Amino acid sequence: MKLSRTITILALASIAASGLAAAAELSDQEQLGKAIFFDENLSIGGNQSCASCHNPAAGWTGATSDTNNTTVVYEGSIEGRFGNRKPPSSAYATTSPIFHYNKKADLFIGGNFWDGRATGERLGNPSAEQAQGPFLNPLEQALGSAADVIGKICGSSYATLFQNVCGATACDADKVSAAYDCVGLSVAAYEGSAESNAFSSKFDAFLKGKARLTRSEEQGFGLFMGKGKCNKCHVISFGKKNGPALFTDYTFDNLGIPRNPANPFYNAAPEYNPDGMDWIDPGLGGFLASRPDYASLAAANLGKHKVPTLRNVDMRPDPAFIKAYGHNGYFKSLKEIVHFYNTRDVLPTCNPGDPGEKVSCWPAPEVPQNVNTAELGNLGLSDAQEDAIVDFMKTLTDGYQK
Repeated sequence: MKLSRTITILALASIAASGLAAAAELSDQEQLGKAIFFDENLSIGGNQSCASCHNPAAGWTGATSDTNNTTVVYEGSIEGRFGNRKPPSSAYATTSPIFHYNKKADLFIGGNFWDGRATGERLGNPSAEQAQGPFLNPLEQALGSAADVIGKICGSSYATLFQNVCGATACDADKVSAAYDCVGLSVAAYEGSAESNAFSSKFDAFLKGKARLTRSEEQGFGLFMGKGKCNKCHVISFGKKNGPALFTDYTFDNLGIPRNPANPFYNAAPEYNPDGMDWIDPGLGGFLASRPDYASLAAANLGKHKVPTLRNVDMRPDPAFIKAYGHNGYFKSLKEIVHFYNTRDVLPTCNPGDPGEKVSCWPAPEVPQNVNTAELGNLGLSDAQEDAIVDFMKTLTDGYQK
C-alpha cells in the first residue's frame, strides 16, 4: 500500500516539476533546495520527501486522493505514524513575514505551519525554519538528528552542489549546525522560486489584460470582494507597490470547523497523543502557551489557525481528484467550505455522520472558543452565489494557458 502510494506521488511530482522546470531557471541554492525537497532518502525509511506531502501536481499539498477523502493526515516514514493536521501548501509560504504580535490590532501575524510555530525569528525566514522540522519529526521523516540529515546529503548525488552552496566544509562533523541552517534556507529558496511561486494563474493573466473571466467567475470575484467577505482575510491588494495578490493576510482565525473524526492522530500512541480521542487541536493558542512572552495571550487564541493562501486552492492532477480543506481537512470540496462560511450560524447543529451533514446541518466546532462570527457564518449567499465564488477561486490555479 505504502509503496504504491510512494510511486504515485513520485510520478505526479516528476510530471509536474518537469513542466515547471521548463519555465523557471533556478540558482544553485534553489537547485539544491529542489534536490533536497524531492529526496526520499532524507527519511528513516528512505520513502518520504518534502514532496510526499507537498506535491506540485496537487497545488503543493497532499497528492493522494483517497487520503484526502478520509484521514487527510499523511502517514510518516514509519508505518502507522501520523501527524495531526492536513499538509498546508508549501507554495507561496515564503511570502509570510516573521511571526509577530500587532498589539494595536490585537493580532498575531506570520510564521509558518498552521499554528505559526516556525516563526522565522532565528533564521529570519519562517519557511527555512519550517523546512527543518519534518526531517526530525518522529511522525514525519523521523531522522534522529541534524547530523543524520547532513550525512545523507553528503552521501547523495548532489553532495558537490551542497558543498558549493553551503561551503566546502559543510560535511565536516563540527559544521552540522551551520550546514543544517543552510539546508533550511536552501529549501526555502526553492519554495520561493518561480517554479513554486509562479504567479501564472488565469487571475494573474486577467489582471494583466491577457484573459477574460467568465460571467460566473466575474460574479464570484465581486462576491469575493463584497458580500462573501472573503477578501477580509484572503486579501487582494492592487497596485504595483503591493505586488501580486497573495490571498492571505497571514493572520490566524478559528473558523469553527468541526472535528474530522477520520483523523488518525486520535489513535496515535500515548507518547504522541496522551489525550487519545479527547485530543483537541489548540492551534495558535497551543504554540503561544509554550512561549513565556506570549503565554498570557494563549487562551484568547485557542483554536485559531493560520489563514492560508488561496493560490492553487483547486490545483489537482485530474478532475476526479479529491482535495481537502481546513486545517484538519474536514471539507472535501470548495463548495463545502464556501457553504460552511455561508451557513455555519444559520443551519442547525448535528452529529458527525447525521443525514444532511454539510448540506442542511453542521456539527459543533472542535474549539468553541474564539470563533470568528464577524466575517462568516451567516452571509446570506444563494446556492448560485456560492458556486460563483467557487468558480472564481478556480481561476487561481497556476499554469493557465489560453
